[in-house]
Amino acid sequence: MALLSLEHVSVAYDNRLILEDFNLSLAKGQLLSLLGPSGCGKTTTLRLIAGFLNAEAGNFMFSGKDYTRVPVEKRNFGFVFQNYALFPHLSVYDNVAFGLRLRKLKEAEVRKRVTRMLEIVSLGGFEKRLPAALSGGQRQRVAIARALVIEPDLLLFDEPLSNLDANLRVNMRVEIRRIQQELGITTVYVSHDQEECFSISDQVAVMNNGKIEQLNQPPAIFKYPASEFVARFIGFGNFISFDGRNDEGADIELSRGALKFLGVKRPDGEGNTGLLGAIRPDDLQLLSGPADSGNTLPGTVQVSTYLGRSYQYQVETELGVFTVNQEMEQPFSQGERVTVYFPKEKLVLVQ
Repeated sequence: MALLSLEHVSVAYDNRLILEDFNLSLAKGQLLSLLGPSGCGKTTTLRLIAGFLNAEAGNFMFSGKDYTRVPVEKRNFGFVFQNYALFPHLSVYDNVAFGLRLRKLKEAEVRKRVTRMLEIVSLGGFEKRLPAALSGGQRQRVAIARALVIEPDLLLFDEPLSNLDANLRVNMRVEIRRIQQELGITTVYVSHDQEECFSISDQVAVMNNGKIEQLNQPPAIFKYPASEFVARFIGFGNFISFDGRNDEGADIELSRGALKFLGVKRPDGEGNTGLLGAIRPDDLQLLSGPADSGNTLPGTVQVSTYLGRSYQYQVETELGVFTVNQEMEQPFSQGERVTVYFPKEKLVLVQ
């Protein structure tokens, strides 16, 4: 049974619908990420759950109760903001203790909870420091501790790592996942970063224009995107439009005749009938010269770019230009004739 569910919810800003007939559910103890580009509705969804926004229609159910009109201060939810929102004049200890003191807990209980929470986020010994004396990662951990110390029923993150540098983001996402799993707290996490969401989530909802395009476990979305939008958003940079398909493959009519791609189907049992094939640049292969094997296209290298571990090629074919990333000691040259090979297990169909 779902702990949290949004049922046919609609939300509007300035008479413009952001979410319409929106549905979402989350089981207890799971971490769900809302992933998508700016303006897709993910932060609106988070703020609706938090109680900062009211729904125009629909219901928000939490733990079997109707929370649709419950004010934010009556929801025992922890919220971690993008900019941390720490009080600059308060110490680490007092920042974390703030919510407990609002609840008028005895100081002995406050001390016990704050001390334990600072140990969980690896900030023991930092109690007297002001936020200005902390690194970005440390300030983020203070914000997490402040949200967790009230023992919330639900933890909400609004792009918490966007202000950190790349290396620190990697370290902090590991910390967030560790803390979430250690405490077993149900969490909704908002980000536009695919790698960040996939690395920490039990479920990911990919959003576009106020709707969920796909909701599934990260490996399922990574391997089998359900739509062209999802495929493009998560890095399937190459697409082929097929003229027809059957159980064995898909066909394209070219000026020089028919070309058959064998094994082009969705192996996840969803019954997709789309005729648009998608494949990642890392999954295509370039071969020297012509090839008579299936799932291949002749092409010409237009551009070769060195990426460090691999080369990236723009290859012109009769079906358009394909991007190919490939590790090799002797790179192909501009203008060289090559064959593009499409491994059947990597080429998927999307709507």
